[in-house]
Amino acid sequence: MIKNETFQQIIYRIDAFRDDMIKLQVDLTAFPALSPENGGDGEYDKALFLKSYLRENGFEDVMEIDAPDDRVASGVRPTIVTKLPGKNPDKTVWILTHTDIVPPGELKLWHEDPYRACVKEGKIFGRGTEDNQQDLVSSIFSAKAILDEGIVPESSIGLIFVADEETGSDLGLGYVIEHYEHLFRKSDIIIVPDFGIEDGTAIEIAEKSILWLRIETKGRQCHASKPSLGNNAFVAASYLVVLLRELYDYFDAADPAYSPPESTFEPTKKNANIPNINTIPGDDVFFVDCRVLPAYDLFDVKRKIRHMADSIEQQFKVTIDITSVQEAQAPPPTEKDAPVVLALKRAIREIYGVDARPMGIGGGTVAAIFRKKGYPVAVWSKLGMTAHQPNEHCLIDNMIGNAKVYAHLFMQHE
Repeated sequence: MIKNETFQQIIYRIDAFRDDMIKLQVDLTAFPALSPENGGDGEYDKALFLKSYLRENGFEDVMEIDAPDDRVASGVRPTIVTKLPGKNPDKTVWILTHTDIVPPGELKLWHEDPYRACVKEGKIFGRGTEDNQQDLVSSIFSAKAILDEGIVPESSIGLIFVADEETGSDLGLGYVIEHYEHLFRKSDIIIVPDFGIEDGTAIEIAEKSILWLRIETKGRQCHASKPSLGNNAFVAASYLVVLLRELYDYFDAADPAYSPPESTFEPTKKNANIPNINTIPGDDVFFVDCRVLPAYDLFDVKRKIRHMADSIEQQFKVTIDITSVQEAQAPPPTEKDAPVVLALKRAIREIYGVDARPMGIGGGTVAAIFRKKGYPVAVWSKLGMTAHQPNEHCLIDNMIGNAKVYAHLFMQHE
């Protein structure tokens, strides 16, 4: 139970932070925290600003965990961790968000500069405002409300702002777990606010396996007017793209606990081959994004794709190289009645007046890293679902409401 009068003090304080929360969103959006894979120089400047902001706002215990990365100017990919002590020193409620973002994409599709946050009609527009700054800001101000009110929470509060979430997490949570796992206990409540739906009723407890493949087809380049002199890598690759649709028939199980309920196998990115029209390309590269139900082993998926590629090689006299860009077999799910799920349900019902339900998703989050280590973790947020889109934005009301949910979690006791 939570003392209602005490919690109302926290609620009033969070409401009073509205302008400050918007200001922090605007400041954070100005940092193009892109990974080297996405053409950026990492999250260092954004993390440095965040670390300073936390200290200026009363968070005394602030730690920086640096994962080495010689591809960025700073040489490191920083994760920031801060904690506030609670009445129970043996239990921490963690909120984990990420500081990196994805590129804005086609700038002509944006109404405003994606790195200059625009506030209008109850929304904050800009790259990163929803993914993941909405809940990054919410987590800070939920803890700050408790801190400013001079209230000692039931459990200790832990906030983590990780790097490298958008490109695999090896230099973010993966590095933290490898080198600083002592920060966590199996009894902790761990929330990752990196998935959600518009009414806030979805609590993610399971994810599909992820398999990203780079497929390179090598043929023989020649003049386009004399195709018999070469082997068209683009044509061969195109046939393989079509053949890959049969994966849906081979791995056709469905599980209604997931959304979507089936495994997915989708060709996505394609590299440029030759720059001119009148040359047959001798090399072609495309990528495939597979999200596979845990019932299937990724080894079997890769073996089937290799078999398909072998048949294309024979038909078109090309060679096809397949390499994994990202590969993660799904860990066991968090139990539906795990303490983290039950605590979230209580908080969501109290703040938003809705009953949330546990479910699985096709997307990948850093929660999988926790689950592989046996930590029961839940992924939740109330989102407008504009992440990675042009004109990404967050609803200010969601940012404030989610802060109240986190504050409720901090104040719950068994």
